[in-house]
Amino acid sequence: MTPGAAPRTVLVTGASSGIGRATAHRLAAQGARLVLASRSARTLEETRQECVARGADGVIVVPTDVGDRDAVTGLFERAEERFGRVDAVVHAAGVVTYGRFEDIPPEVFDRVVATNLVGTANVARAGLRSFGEAGGSLVVIGSVLGKMATPYMSPYATSKWAVQGLVRTLQIEARPRRNVRVSLVTPGSVDTPIYDQAGSYTGRPGHPPLPVISADRVARAVVSALDKPGRDIAAGPANLVMVTGFRLLPGVFDRLVGPMMRILGQSRGNVGPNPGNVLEPQPEKEAVRGRWPHVWG
Repeated sequence: MTPGAAPRTVLVTGASSGIGRATAHRLAAQGARLVLASRSARTLEETRQECVARGADGVIVVPTDVGDRDAVTGLFERAEERFGRVDAVVHAAGVVTYGRFEDIPPEVFDRVVATNLVGTANVARAGLRSFGEAGGSLVVIGSVLGKMATPYMSPYATSKWAVQGLVRTLQIEARPRRNVRVSLVTPGSVDTPIYDQAGSYTGRPGHPPLPVISADRVARAVVSALDKPGRDIAAGPANLVMVTGFRLLPGVFDRLVGPMMRILGQSRGNVGPNPGNVLEPQPEKEAVRGRWPHVWG
């Protein structure tokens, strides 16, 4: 944000936990006006109070399921009613389920795709329309699993591959509109509660494979992209190595990735089949950080 400029209004989805909440904190410290959205009304209120304490110029919370197109339309209407316009959108909402493809209930698979992919389309569509002639900046949180595949994460990988394609298309279509910027931020493993919130049909809970970075490190990249857009901004020290192996050595990758996911991609505890927060939010598990030490800042 330019020094001396009027506070910008930024709408953040997935604002009650993880990367979205960390991003809201950073924007609040810049004095932004914030519109915070997620499915968890109680945790959104906690985030609102944290942002006010950090110096936000104004904050409203709007409980929203991004997979519901009408709800997203209402979210942007509330933002415009309160602040006049939306200058930027950060889309961080997302859910995860572990399990072999045939073991994941169809309704859980479909809801992951609805939240991660259809939710991205709903938010991007409403955001681009809201920007209008004045323009604005859209930042979407993707995933390294939008560039490669692992076993036991088929709904998440499917949705994130599609998000990658959607965002690249939006970037190309936005080229004639010089004042509209679309960026993709691609994290690897991040220390957030998403793994404890994830659904599981493997008998074991999720776990972030090393190396793990902090949510705040990703949030720094997100906030930077609002002013300095990037086609694909990596936020993970091992992303390039993993994607290169997937693309250039597919036979070796396929042999190694299964055992690695069983050893490093899941915790050692036991858990019964459950959808996690895919169908309903779990506000008691929402926070900026998870329980894994981030080893790369």
